[in-house]
Amino acid sequence: MTRTTPILFAVLGLAGSLAAQSTRPTVQPSDRPTIVLVHGAFADGSSFSKVIPMLQRDGYNVVAVQNPLTSLDADVETTKRALAMQTGPVVLVGHSYGGAVITQAAAGNANVKALVYLAAFAPEVGEPIGAFGQQYPAPLGTALKQDPGGFLYVDPVKFHEVFAADLPLAESNVAAAVQKPIIGSVFGASVTEAAWKTIPSWYLVSQEDKAINPDLERFYAKRMKATTSEVKASHVAFISHPAVVVRLIEQAAAGAH
Repeated sequence: MTRTTPILFAVLGLAGSLAAQSTRPTVQPSDRPTIVLVHGAFADGSSFSKVIPMLQRDGYNVVAVQNPLTSLDADVETTKRALAMQTGPVVLVGHSYGGAVITQAAAGNANVKALVYLAAFAPEVGEPIGAFGQQYPAPLGTALKQDPGGFLYVDPVKFHEVFAADLPLAESNVAAAVQKPIIGSVFGASVTEAAWKTIPSWYLVSQEDKAINPDLERFYAKRMKATTSEVKASHVAFISHPAVVVRLIEQAAAGAH
C-alpha cells in the first residue's frame, strides 16, 4: 500500500483484489477502536450487513449510523450524535455520499483517529458535493428519478447496471427494492470543515464504478493525501467483497494506532 501525495451520487459501497498489501495488521484487543460506519445515498446502515459481523469477529465494536438523507446538515448531526456516544478512539468509515458526511462530522472530534473513504465524496470546504459531476460524469446520473418531494432514487431497471454490477442479479434487485431516496438538493450543499486535512485518511477506489467516476475518486484521494488502494469493483465493494473492505478498515485502525 502506498501513500499518495496530493463521487456523482452514491449508495451502498467490490469484486477483485486490492492492489495493495494483503496482510492484515495486528491490533491488540485493548487498542481496538470502535468502527463507525456511515452509509451513502439510496441505502441505510443495514447495507453494511456483510462487513459488520466480520469486524465483530475480529474484536471490534461496530456502530452503523442511520442517516435520514434529508439534508447534509441533518446527516452530519445524526453522525455526530453517534460519535458522541463513543468513549474511546474511533475509525470513521464513509461510503459514497457518506464520505461528505464524515468529512464534516469528524472535524474537531479528537476521538476520530482515522477516516476511511469507500468510493466516496471527499469535498473541500465550500465545494458543492456534486461540483465535479460534469467534469467527471458517471452513468448513474442518467439513471436517477425524482419523486414529488424532490427525493432522488435509482431507476430499479437500471440499478444493477449502474450501481451494483458485481452482485448477483437477485441480490441487486433486493437492494434496488429497499433503496432509501435522498433529497436531491444535498448535492448542491457543501461542508464548512474538512476533517481529512487533520485526520489520517484511507481511500478505496473502485475501478469499475459507474456511480462515481473512478478518476474523480482518484482526484479526491490524491488531494487529501490519503493512503490509497484500488480494486476492480463496482460501487458496492463492501457488499460484493466485504473481506477486502474489512482488511482496509483494519489497516486504517492499525495505522492510526
